[in-house]
Amino acid sequence: MEHRIFGLSFASIYPLYVQKVERKNRSQDEVDEVICWLTGYDDAGLERAIDDGVDLRTFFADAPEMNPNASLITGVICGMRVEEIEDPLMQRIRYMDKLVDEVARGKKMASILRGS
Repeated sequence: MEHRIFGLSFASIYPLYVQKVERKNRSQDEVDEVICWLTGYDDAGLERAIDDGVDLRTFFADAPEMNPNASLITGVICGMRVEEIEDPLMQRIRYMDKLVDEVARGKKMASILRGS
């Protein structure tokens, strides 16, 4: 059975990411930077995904290019080690969660973007 998170719209979770980092005195630009780094979207592409209300499945399916360094993202999110998640879509969603989490925790951008 498919996980219900796959059907959530990117537009519904994006503001939650922004709120999370802004509570920690970080910015929406930093959220955009890490999401663009991960997915290859540019700002216009992110805006289009939000305006079109695409679900997370479509958001990642249409991503211009997943960053080859995404596999360097490790750690625990929602009680699971991201590097051990078997479903590729769930893993990509959790990579995005993890990057936003690292922004909120105040990590340096060079570290978050895995040195690229």
